[in-house]
Amino acid sequence: MDPPQPAASATTSFPTLEVLDRSAPHHFLYPAKRINVGTDVDHFLTSKAYRDIGIFVLQLNRSLVPRKHGSRLETFPLTAPRTDLEPVLRLQELLRKTEAIIDDAPLDQGPRRFGNMGFRTFHTLLEQRADDLLQEFLPEGTLDGFSQGGQQEEDKPAAGPMDEIKAYFLGGFGSPERLDYGTGHELSFLAFLGCLWKLGYFPAQPEGETPGAIERSIVLGVLEPYLKVIRRLILHYNLEPAGSHGVWGLDDHSFLPYIFGSAQLSRPLTSESEPTPLEGSSPGAPRPSEGASVTHAEIHRTSWMYFSAVAFINDVKKGPFWEHSPILFDVSGIRDGWGKINKGMIKMFNAEVLSKFPVVQHFPFGSLFSWDVDPTAQAPLRSVHMASQPAPSAPGGPTGVGTAAPWANATRMPGPAGQQAGVPYSKAPWGGAPPPPRGGAPDTGLLPPMVYPRGVPGTASNQHSVTKAPWAK
Repeated sequence: MDPPQPAASATTSFPTLEVLDRSAPHHFLYPAKRINVGTDVDHFLTSKAYRDIGIFVLQLNRSLVPRKHGSRLETFPLTAPRTDLEPVLRLQELLRKTEAIIDDAPLDQGPRRFGNMGFRTFHTLLEQRADDLLQEFLPEGTLDGFSQGGQQEEDKPAAGPMDEIKAYFLGGFGSPERLDYGTGHELSFLAFLGCLWKLGYFPAQPEGETPGAIERSIVLGVLEPYLKVIRRLILHYNLEPAGSHGVWGLDDHSFLPYIFGSAQLSRPLTSESEPTPLEGSSPGAPRPSEGASVTHAEIHRTSWMYFSAVAFINDVKKGPFWEHSPILFDVSGIRDGWGKINKGMIKMFNAEVLSKFPVVQHFPFGSLFSWDVDPTAQAPLRSVHMASQPAPSAPGGPTGVGTAAPWANATRMPGPAGQQAGVPYSKAPWGGAPPPPRGGAPDTGLLPPMVYPRGVPGTASNQHSVTKAPWAK
């Protein structure tokens, strides 16, 4: 049986991730690496896995947008009173047990600039305990009741749901070989949550709750605690960024908190049939410009996911914000509100995470996130961005085309077609002219310099002596 097609919610036309029908046979697979060369990314962008990742991201994203009920505004900060249901509480305990493994994996005392070898001990212990942990915190019924369809792989026992969810769970905690963590690992944990959704682990929408209550609980009650565990791992074991674009990346390690964090602050919905806002901010929300302020990021880090992620950058990086995080500094100049930022973050996630070979090359594919082609996938023109993917090592490698994601009307996550080449990887997708260098607030760091020392033409001394902001003239 093929993975289910996306289905619309009972109350809106917005697609949600399908839950498997337990009455029908399902052929589980051992997740396997499929993206081996750059052209494999083209196939991924037409796959059912790509479609389902997009559906799930937009589904979670919409749940966090504020709601307006008459004159009453409902927002969803991290600090808001929230009654998490039993499945979410179980996952919180799973994360606590996972974090506790850090205490059983002490730091290696040998000299090393990046990545402490103690992280390999942590990952070994996590892999050894993963089956017991998942069995303990996933209730009976989540992994049972499925009849196996399809043909069994030779010399292997039939794969089950545990084989698929464990692969994504372990992939969500960095690489023990490379001693790094990045957006590809974050994507793996998102797929772990998506697998649980498909297996029916999360209950239906509670009566009397604002639509999206389950999805909000997943983001605020599971994904945010997961990010806290990851930040401790990064600091404790000094993990390197995985697949980082350096100064031209949005963030060395994460992307999802910027998507969901900007949704928290977007213009409120007045009805559930209204498209996700593409501009505007929630009344009383922090201004986007405060995202470049160390002081404001610290003030808001416990309330809003966006500022929590920015504050972690300030924890690990020193110097002017415009210099070490120019893309986020660019974002702080957006004047059309958090809705515009949210739209841009989704577009950038598609271009810089889902469409980048170094990021998605280790993502495994099974039956729940399938490598099979999505029959509804569109095939736009091949872009300069996609043409720059690593070439096959031998002739006759797989070929394919990208796809414009077909599963969203509002806050559409476009495919690679039409993406502009940036400096040097990506141009921020929010549109408009970049903001002029700003300063004035003492906590934003030094103003970008306007005059750069020069040396003798034709020699190394003629280079700029400081890093120049990309928009400086």
